[in-house]
Amino acid sequence: HRATGFGLEAKKPHTDGVVVGWGTVHGRTVFTYAHDFRIFGGALGEAHAQKIHKIMDMAIAAGAPLVSLNDGAGARIQEGVTALAGYGGIFQRNTRASGVIPQISVMLGPCAGGAAYSPALTDFVFMVRETSQMFITGPDVVQAVTGEKISQNGLGGADVHSGVSGVSHFAYDDEQSCIEEVRYLLSLLPQNNREMPPTVVNDDPVDRRNDALLDLVPVDGNRPYDMRKVIEEIVDHGEYLEVHE
Repeated sequence: HRATGFGLEAKKPHTDGVVVGWGTVHGRTVFTYAHDFRIFGGALGEAHAQKIHKIMDMAIAAGAPLVSLNDGAGARIQEGVTALAGYGGIFQRNTRASGVIPQISVMLGPCAGGAAYSPALTDFVFMVRETSQMFITGPDVVQAVTGEKISQNGLGGADVHSGVSGVSHFAYDDEQSCIEEVRYLLSLLPQNNREMPPTVVNDDPVDRRNDALLDLVPVDGNRPYDMRKVIEEIVDHGEYLEVHE
């Protein structure tokens, strides 16, 4: 960073709290950025934002998915309005990329302020229970303003956002399962809005009878049944990914 004041000029760590780049998942190009909570709590400053802006522009230009690994404390307050302008650039690019390339946000820590706004603008949000949180502002501020005492998970944990607010599409118990499912989702999606989704050779016969449906779906319309079992019976090899479980 190139900021001064509040002692920042004496501490200039490499990366400025974010690592960006690109690689392949299942042989297909993916762009990514990852917050580094060890540096200024992953908070966003001017240089930090410029790196994210650049990788987002590259993803849009290349027509490839963008995956963000989020673990940040929001705007770097010491840099003031410059940090806020950085978030404005991210939000603008989120909006420009919407419907053009897949945008996937993976929440891997406590994310406040802008670090929660941007993921909420993306197509898919993944969270890890007990590890990740998303909130506009933290429990201390909520208590100071409203008098309500609440934990981080109670305010913005994975179960809150996957079961109440609907902001999170997927919730997992550990990071490894979460990231494996991100890779699986990428394997199902097209690279951009001008491509078809990938296809594979399928040996599940198109004329296969679904006799099991006679038992799965009751004749009595008032009786409940498990819709997931019906889907598994119908789709190829019983394989599907449920969004917003």
